[in-house]
Formats: sequence, C-alpha cells, structure tokens
Amino acid sequence: MSSTLDQDPRVIAELGGVRGVLAEYRQRLRSGDVGQLPVMVSLVVIATIFQVTSDGRFLGPFNLVNLTLQMAAGGTISIGLVLVLLLGEIDLSAGVASGVCAAIMAVYSVNVGLPGPVAVAIALAAGAGIGALQGAWSTLFGIPSFIVTLAGFSAWGGGVLLVLGRTGTVNVRDAFITELAGTFLTGPAAYGCAALFAVYVAIGPLVTHRRRRAAGLTVPSLAFAAVRAVAISVCAVVAVVALAADRGISLSLVFLLAAVIVMDFVLRRARFGRMIYAIGGNAEAARRAGIPVQRVRIAVFALCSMFAAWGGVLGASRLLAVNQSAGQGQVLLNAIAAAVIGGVSLFGGRGSMWAALLGTMVIQSISNGMDLLSLSSGIKFMVTGGVLLVTVTIDSVVRRSRAAAAR
Repeated sequence: MSSTLDQDPRVIAELGGVRGVLAEYRQRLRSGDVGQLPVMVSLVVIATIFQVTSDGRFLGPFNLVNLTLQMAAGGTISIGLVLVLLLGEIDLSAGVASGVCAAIMAVYSVNVGLPGPVAVAIALAAGAGIGALQGAWSTLFGIPSFIVTLAGFSAWGGGVLLVLGRTGTVNVRDAFITELAGTFLTGPAAYGCAALFAVYVAIGPLVTHRRRRAAGLTVPSLAFAAVRAVAISVCAVVAVVALAADRGISLSLVFLLAAVIVMDFVLRRARFGRMIYAIGGNAEAARRAGIPVQRVRIAVFALCSMFAAWGGVLGASRLLAVNQSAGQGQVLLNAIAAAVIGGVSLFGGRGSMWAALLGTMVIQSISNGMDLLSLSSGIKFMVTGGVLLVTVTIDSVVRRSRAAAAR
C-alpha cells in the first residue's frame, strides 16, 4: 500500500489528514521536488544554534526587530534577482545599481531640495532605466548578461562616486524617506497585516487546487495545502507577538512582504509570469510559441534594477545616509545567495518568489547571529560562501536526478 501512495498522485490526492500530508511529502521528495523544506529546516537549525550560543539574545524581541530591518533592503534586491535567475540570466550590477539610485535620491532630496516622494520616484525611474539599458544591450547585441552587467558593476560603482561628489556622504533628512524604515506598526495594524498575509497564503493553494481539479488535472492533497496554510498562519501570529514585544513590525518589512506577494501573484497568475518561466525553461521553444522573448528579457532586467533601486532607498532610510560604499561589499553576493538558497535554480525556469524572502531570512540570520557572537568578517564571508556552494550543489544534483528520471 505504501508503495502505491508514493507513486500515484491520484491516490495521494484522495487522502486526507496526516496520511495525505506524509504521502504528499514522500511523493515530492521521491521526484526530487524538495521545495522550501531544506530552507525551513536550515532556519530552525540556525535559530537553535545562535539562540544557545548567544545566551538567548538571538530570538529576543529587540534582536528580531533588528533582523527584520536588516532583511528589508537585501530582500528587496533579491526579488529582482529572482526574476532574472528564472530567465536563466544573471545581473551582477544589482548591488551597485541600488547604491547609485540611493545616491540619486539623496542628492535630489538634500542638495536639490525636492520632496521625498519625488526624489524616490526619480531613483526608481533611474533604476528602471539602468536595467532596461543593460537588458536591451545584452538582448539586441547577443552579449551574455554576465558580461554586460559586469561592465555595469564597474560603471555604476563609479556613478556612485560621481553623484555624491567630494563630500562622499549625504545625510538624509526628509521625513518621508526616513519614515520608510523608521515607522513601526503595533496593535491592530500589525495583526491586520499578519491576517492578510495568512489569508493570501491560505487562499492561493486552495484556488489552485480547485482550478486544477476542475480542469481534470492531477492535484496535490488538500490536507497538504491546509496543513501548510495553518503552519504559516501560526508562524505569522507568533512573529507579530514577538515583534510587538519590542518596537513592532517595521514598515520596511511590510513593503518587502507586499512586494513578494505581488510578484508571486504575477509569476503564478499573470501571463507575464508564465512567459518568464517558459523562457527560462527553453528560450527557443518559447520564441517559436510566439512569446516576445526580447521584450520580456528587457522588462525583467528593468524590474530587477528597479527593485534594486527600491532596496537602496530602504537601506538609505535605515542608515539615514548614503555614502560611497553604498551597494558595495556583500550586497550583491547576499542577494544572489538569498535567491539561490531560497530554491531558485541557476539554470532558469524553476523557483518561486518566496525564495527571496526565505533565502534572505537564512542569509541575514547567519550574519546577525555571527554579529551577536562578535565573529570576524572573514568568518562571515567564508560561512556565506560555504552555504551558497552547498545550495548550488544541491540544486545541480536535484536537476540531474530529475533529468535522469525523465529519460
């Protein structure tokens, strides 16, 4: 009986309760679809280790609020990189693009005196322009995105120095900009955000289940979707309670979650999202199917740099300043690592937008925990590189096993 459950999705779909959930997991693992399970396990292990070694400080309300603030900028940049990676491309300029756009915002806000919303809008437009330029250059001239964005990495890094000028640092004072990361939600507002998040997570799989069943397609166990929704809802409530014990939910975290939800909806429900997956899976087949491959690629690179710009804005809001090191250092590495650790394949065509959130949680938890232990930057770099290497290796092994099973 157990072998039948492991192999026949139709039987699994009819099961309920714990048996259905366990059978669904066994069937997915057997097919190489590990999903976000390794990420969730990693988060539990990381939290346990740092909670013990930091004398209980890691999961304290004060540190958790700081962790959410640290996640916002990098997680937002990672959202754009998820889109690019789904195409099977790469953008090495996302980090410095966030820096130059943040510098543009700061200069227009402080030196020119424009209102905060206008300065932020200009920064986002500059980001979209950077991405569109790089995407068009790569697509129209047939140059690998690795080369084009590597050139952009150097060029936009120089752009930060030119925009900021001799001062090197611009302190941001506009209330609109500073409150992006300086505003915290508590009470009904915080629990309302958690409820909306839980509702989206719960309704999405149920709607997909109903549509697939109506179309006569194989559907996963309904119990599996229900257990997943309940678990995420409980985690959301627990997180709100923990954050409310200190300052509350930061507005920048709300922006990050909202961006993930919107782009997740686009990828799973909109025609544009389906075209991204199709191109990432097989660009030539997508072209023959009538998909405008070039326009989609340019649009994705524009979105990637625009999210990078928004991440730069959130980072400047948190630090209350923009300096010449904006977007440098580990910004790019952490954003790419977050996407890959979250489950996005470097080969394109596989992954979800939740990778940006979950992967960022892993990366920032490791960084935050090592800071609590006062470990050196060298150790942090080595650990981050090791985690990324292990994740990419797992992705490669899973991809090979799927290809072998399909033969």
